[in-house]
Amino acid sequence: YHVPLLPPELAAAAGMDALEFRLKHAPRERGVAVLKAAAERANWQARPSHAHAPQGDVVRGRGIAVLGGDRDTNIAGVYEVAVNRKTGVVGVERVVIAHECGLVVNPDGVRNQVEGGVVQSISRALKEEVTFDRSRITSLDWATYPIIRFDEIPDAIEIVLLNRPDLPPMRVGEPASESVWPGVANAIYDATGVRMRQLPFTPARMLAALADPRRAAL
Repeated sequence: YHVPLLPPELAAAAGMDALEFRLKHAPRERGVAVLKAAAERANWQARPSHAHAPQGDVVRGRGIAVLGGDRDTNIAGVYEVAVNRKTGVVGVERVVIAHECGLVVNPDGVRNQVEGGVVQSISRALKEEVTFDRSRITSLDWATYPIIRFDEIPDAIEIVLLNRPDLPPMRVGEPASESVWPGVANAIYDATGVRMRQLPFTPARMLAALADPRRAAL
């Protein structure tokens, strides 16, 4: 079946910078604000995604994801990843989150929720998967259901809070975590030219995608 092209794929098809494309088509003032705040903190340099052919075993890329609405928290996340093309291992090295949840009552509490949600979702994006055979679940322990280790947590998780006292407080726990999967997938595409569409992004799936040109987008 046909999968509609998403904003990062449309930007790549147009040869445009992913941030520039989103800002050009962003319908909401709050969405524009978080995009600009995340890009500034991340020192985003304009260029099309996957502008250069990857070289060497380890390649790096960046991806951006945005979500929100007029009556919901607005998030923009920038993710920087390293992909080992020899082993298939994906590592998230840096995360920048611009977070606008209306009135911020407890800034430290918001940061704690965002950091925890991002780490948990990186674990789900890269490792966590329930497996089963025809009769039972086979992921029964931490060996068969691995989670992220301390040495795999990003070196930096930077959070920019945009306080809007003119708006009511909005949800904090989930929105930032929801930016992880698309943000990491976009960063993998930027690094490798491969569009990953199945979670988690395990080494086996990454190697299979790299080996099969049909998995590469555009």
